[in-house]
Amino acid sequence: MNKIGIIGAGVMGTDLAQMTAESGFSVRLYDSSEKKLKDALSTIESRLHRYEKKQRITSAERESIIAQIKTVNNISEFSDSDIILEAVYEDLSVKKEVFAQLDKTCSPASVLASITSSISITEIASATVRPESVIGLHFLNPARVMPLVEIVPGFSTTRETVEMSKSFLKKLKKDFIEAKDYPGFYLNRILYPMINEATFLLYEGGAKPEVIDKAMKKGLNLPMGPLEIADMVGLDVVLAIGEEMLRGYADNKYRPCPLLRRYVASGYLGKKTKRGFYIY
Repeated sequence: MNKIGIIGAGVMGTDLAQMTAESGFSVRLYDSSEKKLKDALSTIESRLHRYEKKQRITSAERESIIAQIKTVNNISEFSDSDIILEAVYEDLSVKKEVFAQLDKTCSPASVLASITSSISITEIASATVRPESVIGLHFLNPARVMPLVEIVPGFSTTRETVEMSKSFLKKLKKDFIEAKDYPGFYLNRILYPMINEATFLLYEGGAKPEVIDKAMKKGLNLPMGPLEIADMVGLDVVLAIGEEMLRGYADNKYRPCPLLRRYVASGYLGKKTKRGFYIY
């Protein structure tokens, strides 16, 4: 197991490409946007230069890591990949379209993994004729830093696929838990309501963002407050998680706060756009 395919060169896809290359995997990175591919490589090269200056890696190691990453212009390039990591936008129809393409292209032995943070793996797998090879691997943001990954088997996912995924994560030096295939899995089932309730508190004029976050950080000894976390993850991603959980559970407690919708509609998505609950 040494060939990795990654679909999506956004924040998550860029992190995945870097850390898999650092772990010695041969990486192919695909995105429909040529600009995103160039930006991803530029970001990785910039980070590695900083690592070299801090003497975390040598010049030879930096060059070796970069050499492990190849950008491609067609999903057909993933035909011999051992594991494909899908990191596109959090939308079921988009993901199903990607998995339908992978199903036609990839080897029967390939593991098809979605990085989704909330969408049912069983629903995603229904776009293929090999649901036994489809699995969820929910990396937390920023993926290169956060130690935990949620492994989410779908209804038909085999134990062989689960064990291959565990072996892959061990090579990345990641810890993991196995979660049930319900919207939000474990982490976002707990985290999203906290972020959403903090947003409602802000929406109702209860407190300023820094006060809300300070209450959670100092009161519960958390490293980050819920609104800071939301800005880091991306408010568009948080909204997509909330909408998926509302759809999946049909429970009004998951209804996204109107202020969250307003921020996303305004393009205030958090750190990636330099403005969210905070200005960066």
